[in-house]
Amino acid sequence: MMDLGKREFEKSCASCHGVDGRGSGVVTPWLKKSPPDLTQLSKNNSGIFPADRVYKSISGEDSPAHGSREMPIWGQVYRTSAAEYYMDHPYNDEAIVRARILSLLEYINRMQKPR
Repeated sequence: MMDLGKREFEKSCASCHGVDGRGSGVVTPWLKKSPPDLTQLSKNNSGIFPADRVYKSISGEDSPAHGSREMPIWGQVYRTSAAEYYMDHPYNDEAIVRARILSLLEYINRMQKPR
């Protein structure tokens, strides 16, 4: 059975966050700010996985209107890739973006280390 969340993580996140999610990806030396250890999100949030905050971070909803951030706004990246893929066919871009982000959330939630 294919693990869509793991596949999406390895494709979109591992270069910065590392395959293990601890913030040790191959591009980390070139980033201005170190990526967070994604295995500690629940621990750092009183044992509760901060799904809404993580979703907004991935989708780009947490970006200041005129500010900047190093992490790509994956919601827009996913929307653009859907448009390129489905080009001449009807599709629901919001559903595609949501499905990809939710698969990532589920996988990142599984990465959480016990308190």
